[in-house]
Amino acid sequence: MAYTTINKPSDYFNTKLYTGDGTSSNAITGVGFQPDLTWIKPRSDASLHFIVNSFDETKFLQSQSTSAELDATTDFVSLDSDGFTVKNTNDWTNKNSSTYASWNWLAGGTGVSNTDGSITSTVSANTTSGFSIVSYTGNGSASATIGHGLGTSNVGMIITKNREQPDGWLVYHKSLGANNYLVLQTTDPSSGSANKYLSVPTPTTYEIGNSGDMNTNNEAYIAYCFAEKKGFSKFGSYVGNGSTDGTFVYTGFKPAWLMYKRTDDTTGAWEMWDNKRSTFNPENKALFANSSNAEATASNLDFTSNGFKIRVSSGGINASGSTYIYMAFAENPLVTSTKLPATAR
Repeated sequence: MAYTTINKPSDYFNTKLYTGDGTSSNAITGVGFQPDLTWIKPRSDASLHFIVNSFDETKFLQSQSTSAELDATTDFVSLDSDGFTVKNTNDWTNKNSSTYASWNWLAGGTGVSNTDGSITSTVSANTTSGFSIVSYTGNGSASATIGHGLGTSNVGMIITKNREQPDGWLVYHKSLGANNYLVLQTTDPSSGSANKYLSVPTPTTYEIGNSGDMNTNNEAYIAYCFAEKKGFSKFGSYVGNGSTDGTFVYTGFKPAWLMYKRTDDTTGAWEMWDNKRSTFNPENKALFANSSNAEATASNLDFTSNGFKIRVSSGGINASGSTYIYMAFAENPLVTSTKLPATAR
């Protein structure tokens, strides 16, 4: 059997950097596909995250905020065949001469009805890359199931947001297990709960409780679901050692993108790294999913041919004995199906 079924990870996930021009139509090309999820963050300006998906390109959400969906039409035009088009002069998406990072995922295009769970959902799923977008309306039940469309129980991460109310972003991660969650817009440690993510996902569904931020009756929600795929994506955890010769984390590929979070303390931000903003080791340009801060300079880690190596002892990434969860996507698998190996940076 081949090591991976995905020889070219950029067909399913790609980082695209761009510079704003302040016009009414700035077409950003070179993504390589028509994204179903585009996440934009200004690098040079302290400004909000801008997250739009193919279910409704006229609305956006912000990872650093509990805000409900906002009107995107002032700042965003469309998701296109090779990228997306932005507009306006503000610093969210297209301020003249400001720099931006965009992270783009391919799901399954137009969503289809999914009746696998007790709540009928609309799902855009890509079972090859293990990514789906799930839209549903809550029913207020103390135990509800929702179809995720991924066709596997190896679901690594689910991120849920109430589209209508100022509720938090609730994160399930397989390393935390059921009845535990993190909150994307804060640095809070993981918490236990009896009414949020109730069980480990099955090959068809995941189970939620009647928490208001994920299952209020008649309120609309969006969930981003990720399954682990060998050579393409990895969702795991590691323990820090408090040393500048830090922990090495094996992913089985050269990373293109990485986000991690400390689970036991409030000092840990959701730190985001990619191979386009830093093209050589050490990775030294960080953005934060929970913050509107501009890009920070911090030489925290190396991307290697088969994972990442921590190079600092700071508490946000490598406190001795502390546990961190992460999600990562590949630039190259360790070995392609044609037996071509990944190379170091």
